[in-house]
Amino acid sequence: MSKADNIFINMCKDIMENGYSSEGQDVRAKWEDGTAAHTIKKFGVVNRYDLKEEFPILTLRPTNLKAAIDELLWIWQKKSNNINQLNSHIWDSWADETGSIGKAYGYQLGIKHKYPEGEFDQVDRVIYDLKNNPYSRRIITNIYNHQDLHEMHLYPCAYSMTFNVTGKKLNAILNQRSQDILVANNWNVCQYAVLIHILAQVSDLEVGEFVHVIADAHIYDRHLPLVKELIERTPYPAPKLIINKDKKDFYDFTVDDFVLEGYQSGEQIKKIPVAV
Repeated sequence: MSKADNIFINMCKDIMENGYSSEGQDVRAKWEDGTAAHTIKKFGVVNRYDLKEEFPILTLRPTNLKAAIDELLWIWQKKSNNINQLNSHIWDSWADETGSIGKAYGYQLGIKHKYPEGEFDQVDRVIYDLKNNPYSRRIITNIYNHQDLHEMHLYPCAYSMTFNVTGKKLNAILNQRSQDILVANNWNVCQYAVLIHILAQVSDLEVGEFVHVIADAHIYDRHLPLVKELIERTPYPAPKLIINKDKKDFYDFTVDDFVLEGYQSGEQIKKIPVAV
């Protein structure tokens, strides 16, 4: 049984059994029919994944790893804020007529900053430090730039990564201000697990622990029956992530460099309503 499935099941049970409902409150999110999209939430959820032990993809239902990696590379490798450079339609609702989502996500990672060692954007600074100063306690990215929030079409949800090397293991913490658990949880977990794998490979390190901190972990009211059915399913064993070991440059990786070996999953949940 996949440990990622156990973590997901226990998290969902905790939210549904011990969470706080927004019923009766004035909430921003709405369903397509205009109805208020209420949630039940837990504050400060922390999940830990040992990437050396397994790749944390759900088997309860399939996660489209290729599409998740494509979005990750769009943000971290292309440092793009234009959906025309993305192969999925995930961000269409937040893009303007030119395809831009404003000064959000990849745009922030691509801004260059001055350091004593030179001028780097946030991604290149992380790579520089992992190669030259791996035991630094200052290897951090942050895309929640208050100066530019008014020019972002969507405020960043997953906004900060802290990287920490212990021995030869690359560990990382993802801070996320808010998460739709059914729609986005495992998607984000897989993305940032892959990011750690990539950075470890290009820095001659091993993968370690991935810690995911979610400030507002919520399940929408119309998702509750879907989640209840999902967590009653029987999980499969975790698959193995195979990465092209020939790639040593962060900017050379493509979605085709990643393969899941032995991935079994339950049926996909179709037509999940999404609140906006």
